[in-house]
Amino acid sequence: MKALLLIPTYNECENVVPLTQEVRRHCPDTDLLFIDDGSPDGTGDVLDHLSQETTGLFVLHRQEKQGLGTAYKAGFAWSLERDYDVTLCMDADFSHDPAALARMMSELETCDLAAGSRYMPGGQIVNWSLRRRILSKGAAVYARFLTRMPFTDPTGGFNGYRNRMLRELSLEHVAAKGYSFQIEMKHLSWRSGYRTKEFPIVFTERRAGRSKMSSGIIQEALRLVVRLVRTQPH
Repeated sequence: MKALLLIPTYNECENVVPLTQEVRRHCPDTDLLFIDDGSPDGTGDVLDHLSQETTGLFVLHRQEKQGLGTAYKAGFAWSLERDYDVTLCMDADFSHDPAALARMMSELETCDLAAGSRYMPGGQIVNWSLRRRILSKGAAVYARFLTRMPFTDPTGGFNGYRNRMLRELSLEHVAAKGYSFQIEMKHLSWRSGYRTKEFPIVFTERRAGRSKMSSGIIQEALRLVVRLVRTQPH
């Protein structure tokens, strides 16, 4: 399968070079598209230099920080325009293990959405505080309970999609701009009747830089779940 890996960035200059090296070590045939939201720390410049040295590495520059959801939608459009078979998604901070991309690709042989889960048997979170664990697990339980989605980790960001499905979904109606985009995409895929599957991953606190998580992002996710429940058929 011809695969494209999407990696949104904002102030990740310390991570993009070693991350690229690790991705290529485990998935040498996968192309990479970094989507940079005008990072003031120079991430975009580092990526431009890296793209000149690395075959199959591309950079999509956006003028300002517009949110994770809009970054992924831009990446989906880029992938579909170039006829990739699958689109993979991961964070830029090493919280997702590049070695797990091979498992994601394998799962996509038999499903339309392959979602990494921190909370199913075999999944794990490393180096998080108790407060972050409670917030994350609580959000997952809340989303799953209200929507009845069959995902143990609806907020997880390590996901792979078959482009055949992305072409058929009404992505223009996906409204979430922040991390709740992950919930909305899983819900849309599931409610549309596509084949979905979770597989366990180990999620590790970022190596460098600062987390983008905020109270506003959490509030957006809570509001999104309510909206999804109101609009889904009963």
